[in-house]
Parts: sequence; C-alpha cells; structure tokens
Amino acid sequence: MATTTPSPRTNSLFRTKSVEQSIRDTDEPDSKLRRELGALDLTVFGVAVLIGAGIFTITARVAGDITGPAVAVSFVIAAIACGFAGLCYAEFASTVPVAGSAYTFSYATFGEFIAWIIGWDLVLEYALGAAVVSTSWAKYLGQLFTGDGTAATVDLGGLTVDWGAMLIIAVLTVVLVLGIKLSSTVSTVMTAVKVGVVLLVIVVGAFYIRSANYSPFIPPPGGEQESGGGIKSSLLSLVAGSDGSTYGVYGLLAGASLVFFAFIGFDAVSTTAEETKNPQKDLPRGILGSLGVVTVLYVATSLVLVGMVSYTQLQTGPNGDSATLSTAFTLVGANWASTIIEVGALAGLTTVVMVLMLGQSRVFYAMSRDGLLPRNLAKTGSRGTPVTITIIIGTLCAVLAGFFPADELESMVNIGTLFAFVLVAVGTWVLRKQQPDLPRSFVVKGLPIVATLAVISCLWLMINLTVETWIRFIGWMVLGVIIYFAYSRRNSVLGKRERGELPESTVSAPRD
Repeated sequence: MATTTPSPRTNSLFRTKSVEQSIRDTDEPDSKLRRELGALDLTVFGVAVLIGAGIFTITARVAGDITGPAVAVSFVIAAIACGFAGLCYAEFASTVPVAGSAYTFSYATFGEFIAWIIGWDLVLEYALGAAVVSTSWAKYLGQLFTGDGTAATVDLGGLTVDWGAMLIIAVLTVVLVLGIKLSSTVSTVMTAVKVGVVLLVIVVGAFYIRSANYSPFIPPPGGEQESGGGIKSSLLSLVAGSDGSTYGVYGLLAGASLVFFAFIGFDAVSTTAEETKNPQKDLPRGILGSLGVVTVLYVATSLVLVGMVSYTQLQTGPNGDSATLSTAFTLVGANWASTIIEVGALAGLTTVVMVLMLGQSRVFYAMSRDGLLPRNLAKTGSRGTPVTITIIIGTLCAVLAGFFPADELESMVNIGTLFAFVLVAVGTWVLRKQQPDLPRSFVVKGLPIVATLAVISCLWLMINLTVETWIRFIGWMVLGVIIYFAYSRRNSVLGKRERGELPESTVSAPRD
C-alpha cells in the first residue's frame, strides 16, 4: 500500500522533515554509516549500557539515603515507565530507521524547533551521563588497586582532576573511531563479564540474607538522612507540603526517579538504526529484549542487597563516602566477592560509557547532517564512523568527567531522558495518526493507552525530582533555544530547501 505523505509545513519553526526524506538522506556517500549490526548485537548494546552505574553504585546509595529496603519497588516503578516508553520507541524506531533517536522522530512529527529542543536535551542525557559513569569507573579502579576510591584523582593546587575518568573516555573514543563492529565486539565481551558478576552477586548474596533487614520495608519519613526541604526536596513533596523526600512514600517515589538512571541508555539502541542490517525487526527486539533482561536482574540484585545488611549501614557517611554494591559484601566479611564485584564493575561501567558516547555521537551526527549543527561534522571516515564528531564528544565528556563534580548531576541526566521519553510517546501516536499507511514491522497494540501511560508515568517521575534539578534543566533548555535562533534556524538544510538553496530530493554531501 502506498504511503501517505502529508503536505510539508512551511512555518520555519515547525517545518517537518518527512520520513521518506530522512531515509533518503542515509544514502549520502560521504556521510553514510555501515550496516553491520543484528538483533543480538543490539540486545547486547542495550544490556551493556543498562547494567552499570545503576546497579553497581546507585542502588546501594538510594537504598541507604532515600528509600530503605523498598528500593526494589522503586526499580519496578521505573521499569514500568521505561516499558511503556520502550514500546513506543520500538514502533517509532522500526518505522523511521534513521540515526538520531528521539531527535529524528520529533523532526518527523513535531517539526524542527521541537526536534532541536529534544536533540539538545539528548546532549544533556548522553554526554553528562557518560561523564557521571566514568567517574564511578575511576572510583572502582582506585578501590580495586589501592582500596581508596579517590586514588584515580590528582590535586593540582586545589583543583581536583579525575584522571581515571579521563583515561577511560580517551580509550573508548579510540575504540568508537575504529568502527561500530569493533565497538560491538568489545561491548559483548565486557557485558558477558558483568552479567556473570551480577549473577554471582545474586547467588552468593542470597546466602547472607537476614529477614530482619527487610523491616521496616518502607522506613518512616525523615531521619538522619533528611534532605532538609526547599529546592533539595522533590517537586512533588514541596507542592504537597512535605518537609522532604527521604524515606516514607515520598522517598519511595523519589527513589524511583533516581534509580531511573539505571535504565538510561536503552534508547541509545535506537540511535544505531542506520548501522543495523534489518532495523525494522532487529530494533524492537534489541530495545525490548534488553529492557526485560535487566529489569529482572535489577530487582533481584536490589532485594539481595538490602537483605544482606541493614539499609542504615548503606547511608552516606559524614565525609561524603557513599556505599556501593561491594560495600554489602565487605560488611558481611565476603571480601573475596567484593574484589570480583569491583572487577565486574569496571567491565560494566566501561560498556555504559562507550554506548552513551556512541549514542551522543549519532545524535550529533544526525543534527549536523540536517544543518542544525555545522554540516562538515557529519562526514564519515574510511571505517564508516563520524570521526570528527566522536573526537569532539570524547573531548567534551573527558572535560566534564575530569574537572566537574558530575556525580552530583545524575538527576539532570534523568530529567533530560524522561523529557525525551514523553516526546517519543506522544510522537509515536501523532505519526500513527498522520501517516497510518507507513510500513510498520512492529505495531504497539492499544497505542493510545500505552502512549498515555508512558507520558503519565514519565511526568510522574519528573515531578519527583528535586526543584534544584528543574531549575538547572530549564536553564539548559533556555541556552538551547538561544543557540537555535542564533545559528541552527538559518542553517537548517530543510530551511535551505524551502528557500531553493538546495534541491528537494537530495542533500549535497559535506566536504572537507
């Protein structure tokens, strides 16, 4: 059946780029990516990015400081929100198999301005996410070799430089430049190691569980870890008049918004659409398959963790030292397991950083090809990878990880991702209404209900983030709007086509 292409919108802010044109643009010779990935590769990428900082570092800290033993319920709540959003991603990605993820999807439905906003938002998610996780990697490196989580840092006259985080980002930048297949191979090996470690945690940790540690399952609100209210409290608790969002029901909900960080990155699978052999079938399998695997592992691991030791033993210390997954095994005397966990964490966090950087480079690539960023950045090298963009992303992430306290900005990554999920959920529904005849190899049954639940659940998690996070997020979005009107709007390839400066059917290939 022939597809129905809607009339293009000429309003410069909301002009849409048709699905057909987006697919045609993937064939430009000087900016063409290689199709080398299958469903297994994508599932591995998904598991690779999902099993990392969330399970090795964040789980213990959230259990100790925010939720208590109920952290497992927080994981379930976050997984439900991701499941609804994942279904929408699967349909959208199989319909529009083009690099760029939510950015590309938004361009086809909401128009250029919203596409820019979501692309700018994804910069926040991927770049800052890679920086945050790389600092966790460096901390585990120090613990493994010296027992000191700060051993991978150096003090330069009052300026602390995290050289360990910068090192792993530099190495992974080289791997990504050398090609997507090599990246997939490295990811597969590392993922096998960390999945084995997680299974070891579940099996060995189960022998140390004491039922008394599960009580109270939801601790009463407040306590020594009380946030103090104000902008440090969740938006929901502030509006509802609560003093804070530590423990109790508000803590449980705030915990869901924080452990959501553990699910960040499954959407990065959709950024590899142009490098997938059969994107219509393999993308949905990769997205949903990876989500299903890690949800089971997260819930099982969190239940074992809080069953091994009291949640009060996982609280952040007075000097700011936070607990990790290996902390619980050290507390019960299983030091040998702690060492294995630290090795697994290094492998696990390595793949997370790599896939986040991969996702960031592909979003930048798509935005550059559309002219919203300098077009010469979209040129690919002899190995079919966007070399210049990858190096720029690596440099940016290294600076963020090496010189800024990125570990304090995890919630910024969360709010950016949740915002992207909302737009994808709505966009999937809009595209279904606008172009019902587009070929769809994966169709979500009851899409209006699924999309609505995705939006509600993601917005719910967003309002459980702190007021401080919302203020920073709004500031980041304002900066993005300024850049769009100062540069992107007048350099847009779509805008140049409308003005007759470029032919309709093709885009001139970027030059050196």
